[in-house]
Amino acid sequence: MSSFTKLFFLFFFVLSLSSLHSLTLPSDVAALQAFKSTVKPATILSYSCLGSWNFTSDPCASPRITHFMCGVNCDTSITPFRVIQITLDPAGYSGTLSPMISKISTLVVLDLSDNNFFGNIPSLLSSLPNLQTLTLRSNSFSGSIPPSIGNLKSLVSLDLSHNSLSGYLPDSIVSLSNLRRIDLSYNKLTGSIPKLPLNLLELAIKANNLSGSLSKLTFDGAGQLEVIELSENSFSGTLQGWFFLLPSLQQVNLANNSLRFIEIWKPANGKSDLVAVDMGFNKIEGNLPVNFASYPVLSSLSLRYNRLRGSIPAELGKSERLKRLFLDGNFLNGSPPKGLFSSKGGVSGSLGDNCLRNCPVSSDLCLKLQKPTSICRQAYGGKPTS
Repeated sequence: MSSFTKLFFLFFFVLSLSSLHSLTLPSDVAALQAFKSTVKPATILSYSCLGSWNFTSDPCASPRITHFMCGVNCDTSITPFRVIQITLDPAGYSGTLSPMISKISTLVVLDLSDNNFFGNIPSLLSSLPNLQTLTLRSNSFSGSIPPSIGNLKSLVSLDLSHNSLSGYLPDSIVSLSNLRRIDLSYNKLTGSIPKLPLNLLELAIKANNLSGSLSKLTFDGAGQLEVIELSENSFSGTLQGWFFLLPSLQQVNLANNSLRFIEIWKPANGKSDLVAVDMGFNKIEGNLPVNFASYPVLSSLSLRYNRLRGSIPAELGKSERLKRLFLDGNFLNGSPPKGLFSSKGGVSGSLGDNCLRNCPVSSDLCLKLQKPTSICRQAYGGKPTS
């Protein structure tokens, strides 16, 4: 072998060693190995992302022809390479979430959605200073939400919906100053809602066991909140007038709770972004609040199956933006406003199962029959309904 050939092979060998040193940080690799080891092997199919995780190859090396074909993304602009994203496919993986995942300090996204992970959410996840997206949706995680979650200062999106989480919501969530979206729907959470992060845009805690009244302290300072989805819980008492005056509020769903009374204040200077309100299937008593008509862009309103009585305010019939109105299943009386049956597009929904008179049978709003006169008389103390 000539000196040139020897020199060439020596250079190639040194270059190879240099490349090895520029690959993934060993502690990141060890964390990925620990993560895979807590998943039941029988649930790791050969064609799945985890099935391609073969540690004879480096997780961040490219091209990924046969190994680590999906599930892991890396930052290869730095040496050694660092893992920044774990996003699994919905392949039915079953196992626990290894606390070792907390060793990947550069992790930005952790998404294990639509699988069968179970057990507790490790409190050590709070050791991930760069985590922006935590999605554990549609698994079988149980236990409480760890209070240490408040240490995830970079978190922007938190989705733990469709699991079996129980206990109270930790007060520490207020510390998540960058959080914009939180979805804890379809769990078994109890108690009340603690104070919310100031920059939150969307709050969804549908179908849990939350109870008590909605406190102003919870929403104090949440001036960017646009969407509130709290249906299918056990909230009770009075929903006070400040609620619908939250400055950025657009959509509210409080259906299927046990609210008894609502106060509706007029928006300041007639300005509001409120578009849709659903408070159906509660226990709301009293008259239908006329001030709903003061919300300039309100297009959908549902108060169906409550205990409302009295007439439908004429102002609702004058609203040009209202397109959907569901008031069925109450004890409303009198004649509905003629404006609801305008030929200019009209309003869809239902006014049936009330005590109304002169509801035009030609309108889809009146397809559902009204309550029998005997029930209406009883509801009004035996007096005729006007």
